[in-house]
Amino acid sequence: MKAIAITRPGGPEVLRLIERPDPVAGLGELLVAVEAYGINRPDVLQRKGAYPPPAGASDLPGLEVAGRIVGGDAAELAAAGFKLGDAVCALVAGGGYAQLCVAPIAQCLPVPAGWSMAEAAGLPETFFTVWSNVFERARLQPGESLLVHGGSSGIGVTAIQIAKALGSRVLVTVGTADKADACLKLGADVAINYKTQDFVAEVKAATEGRGVDVILDMVAGGYVERGVQCLADDGRMVIIAVQGGLDAKFDAGAVLRRRLTISGSTLRPRSLAFKAQIARALHLRVWPLLASRAIAPVIYRTFAADQAAAAHALMESGEHVGKIVLSW
Repeated sequence: MKAIAITRPGGPEVLRLIERPDPVAGLGELLVAVEAYGINRPDVLQRKGAYPPPAGASDLPGLEVAGRIVGGDAAELAAAGFKLGDAVCALVAGGGYAQLCVAPIAQCLPVPAGWSMAEAAGLPETFFTVWSNVFERARLQPGESLLVHGGSSGIGVTAIQIAKALGSRVLVTVGTADKADACLKLGADVAINYKTQDFVAEVKAATEGRGVDVILDMVAGGYVERGVQCLADDGRMVIIAVQGGLDAKFDAGAVLRRRLTISGSTLRPRSLAFKAQIARALHLRVWPLLASRAIAPVIYRTFAADQAAAAHALMESGEHVGKIVLSW
């Protein structure tokens, strides 16, 4: 098969098209003939040598794919409601940048009817991440408010759409007026340009001084202290990336007095059972919204599969709104 490999730690140019032996599906797995794959920030970090794959995972980058099932035990497939030839999208721990990819059956979901493979390839990583952190870890409820840092990212546009569809108010921070407009069109109630506005003051103004119930933070660093100021009493902040740095300080007294929760998680190293539970919840609660197009894909650009270097360069530029996908 053809695949895109990281030849050495470095910039986008270290991604090269190579040939690899075809992988073989094992117990509890299926083999996907990949038609499209999405790229994510962890792929960029892995390319730089800062985020190695978990033990036992492929050294090839790529955490999400869409394609057709071409291998796997017939009985296991049937038990999961699949058969050879079915169109699926899958969350994987690595190996997505290839023409063939092995995926745990429990981490596969059907491609929503009428969706292209490129659209479906942009679903798994962001949808698993948002559901796990916003709706399970932070327990966002209908009628509550959510602040998303990086509202125009793949994670951000997913969080906006699911939260709005399930009855919450959404505020986002972005870096340009165009990105603010894009987020508002997707359903965000308030879009704050952090380069020209004080997002703490804007959040307080938009919530009549109360603050938000949940914050999804991909920045960390100095944002943690400011996030504490943005939270309502009993508010919950979940940190899922540290683009602003590892070190943070905040008013611990405010956390105590106002019963705040600061939490964090990473998805890639979590167990199969944990990810399978998320897949079941998504299939039950979110997949019907995708089927009806109440939630729609936001694909900024699709590249040819062997143009991974250009796709990585675009992601690092920060120009995109939504997902970047590559197609074989």
